[in-house]
Amino acid sequence: MQNDPALDQLCINTIRTLSMDAVQKANSGHPGTPMALAPVAYHLWQNHLVYDPDEPLWPNRDRFVLSVGHASMLLYSLLHLANVKAVDHDGKPTGAPAVSLDDIEHFRQLDSRTPGHPEFRMTSGVETTTGPLGQGLGNSVGMAMAARWHESHFNKPDAPLFDYRVYALCGDGDMMEGISHEAASLAGHLKLSNLIWIYDSNRITIEGHTDLAYSDDVESRFRGYNWHTMHVNDANDAAGLEAAFAEAKSITDRPTLIVVHSIIAWGAPHKQDTSAAHGEALGVEEVALTKKFYGWPEDRFFYVPDGVHERFAQGIGARGKAAREAWQAKYDAYNKQYPELSREFAQMEAHELPEGWDSDIPTFDTDPKGIASRDSSGKVLNAIAARVPWMIGGAADLAPSTKTNLKFEGAGSFESHDYGGCNLHFGIREHGMGAAVNGLALSNMRPFGSTFLIFSDYMKPPIRLSAIMEVPAIYVFTHDSIGVGEDGPTHQPIEQLASLRGVPGLTLLRPGDANEVAEAWRVAMSHPRRPSCIVVSRQALPTLDRTRYASAKGVQKGAYVLADAPDGQKPEVILLATGSELSLCADAYEKLKSEGIAARVVSMPSWDIFEQQDEAYQDSVLPPDVDARVAVEQAATLGWDRYVGRHGAQVVMHTFGASAPFADLKKRFGFTSEHVYDAAKQQIARVKGKSSKA
Repeated sequence: MQNDPALDQLCINTIRTLSMDAVQKANSGHPGTPMALAPVAYHLWQNHLVYDPDEPLWPNRDRFVLSVGHASMLLYSLLHLANVKAVDHDGKPTGAPAVSLDDIEHFRQLDSRTPGHPEFRMTSGVETTTGPLGQGLGNSVGMAMAARWHESHFNKPDAPLFDYRVYALCGDGDMMEGISHEAASLAGHLKLSNLIWIYDSNRITIEGHTDLAYSDDVESRFRGYNWHTMHVNDANDAAGLEAAFAEAKSITDRPTLIVVHSIIAWGAPHKQDTSAAHGEALGVEEVALTKKFYGWPEDRFFYVPDGVHERFAQGIGARGKAAREAWQAKYDAYNKQYPELSREFAQMEAHELPEGWDSDIPTFDTDPKGIASRDSSGKVLNAIAARVPWMIGGAADLAPSTKTNLKFEGAGSFESHDYGGCNLHFGIREHGMGAAVNGLALSNMRPFGSTFLIFSDYMKPPIRLSAIMEVPAIYVFTHDSIGVGEDGPTHQPIEQLASLRGVPGLTLLRPGDANEVAEAWRVAMSHPRRPSCIVVSRQALPTLDRTRYASAKGVQKGAYVLADAPDGQKPEVILLATGSELSLCADAYEKLKSEGIAARVVSMPSWDIFEQQDEAYQDSVLPPDVDARVAVEQAATLGWDRYVGRHGAQVVMHTFGASAPFADLKKRFGFTSEHVYDAAKQQIARVKGKSSKA
């Protein structure tokens, strides 16, 4: 591409004016950062990013993550000017632009493809949903890990298929958030030299200058994390930016941080303050003055001068197309030479699972003493992962306790000297782990992350984003109740189940015995576009006799009748439970049955899946005319009234737990079969008393 600084500056100013106009028309948004960072983003995209606008999902493309999601107009302007093409929900090209000029004119409006923060799946070319500061950085670490795994697993000496990089643009807010520390520390430890963060150090946040609350020596911090660091003193210094990007790409033993100093809303004559950065349009007069400063027609809005689209086509367009076509030729040859690996890769890209992926999942024999569901989960996980090569994951320093170690032959660990392993070691970084898991899922892997259920609170933001983005992340949470015993209230989850159940688009499964665990994993793996939480116990759970009780396959419908009244009788009382409390209901059921009382036990491992069933099935499990009901769960009461009604009994937790042996806790809080039995009898008596009065 011919050197033309004037035309480059025209392109940069087009990004700025599109951002100004969009925010002004919406009267909402953040124009300052897109204006200040327009040169940085332009030079990166135009001269360095390996990306084909015609094929935005090309597998070996460089990833660009806008962690400063409030600067969304920067990305939308780039997508429009580079003429990135749209793909549908299944990833198939539509031929339409990803972001049209009309989309930009409808910035932040209902159903537009230019929402306030970039949304994955909503807008083609957006690699991940960003907005909550720091999440994009955590995602980028997962993406870089996936790239290294791709290289280790698929590349051959005569066929190096993968060599893509991950770039993330971040700001002071990202750096202040704790997740950036976790993500950067992990990336430095793993020596992810394919990861480049560009830090916009403009020293401005909503409250004012960062001196109010922030005085970190960021470069020293990152050098301590084992990162290579560089400085560009002026975001408008084209030569400095070009030199920094070139140097970053040459580093082979660690990730790189490029610190760029910018002035917020650069070029706006009177608006170099916090309002331009955070949620306020410049104003009609200021927009006109700024356009005048740029030599722009003051009365032209959403104006793209002649030559701008063509300049992008000569740069990122031509370079990306050539790189993608060369890669495709290489892949066609690879397909013939390494058909098995090629088939694996095709399945990954299609979000499919290998044939027979679940054929080794064990069936567990009846056992009154049973097995902790974390142990049965570990057995099932290993049986699946051994047949799904791109299944990868680990724990926040708790794999021996959460039983998420992958132990099959060849599993190995993912480490800086060997990126081919399937066991990830996240360290005690729950928040960073969740975001990295999302980055792995966005790279079409099947990742899992694990910790104790109580620590799901540390990673709620990435769990929520998993659901928003519809990625198949799996979170394995163990130590699911007061069964933790002596560890006490700080480690005994109470409100966490209710909190996770409240996330739209997230499947939560709390299986009641080992065979329900197996079915829970089948359900989680069968969802290519839905995240799941599998919640399991530390203590042993009896493995129920499935010749006497219903098949655990009922888990696939979220809730099912485990045991019913004999001879088709209408039940007098329904006992509902999840997880470890299911066996309590089964024991109470047997006692009621011995007394000739018609009872039903309903296992409810997944409320959200049950709610997806049709009304006829729901009524067949929970007949509306059976009013006597008892819910049993070692968790907060929130939500159970929808299943037991206002007058149903709830054997649940109304306080935090306590430090004591589990046997003592069960008695203290009423989690015994005797207490469940008593609650059932009281419910029957209540309904009969109500009927007699009628």
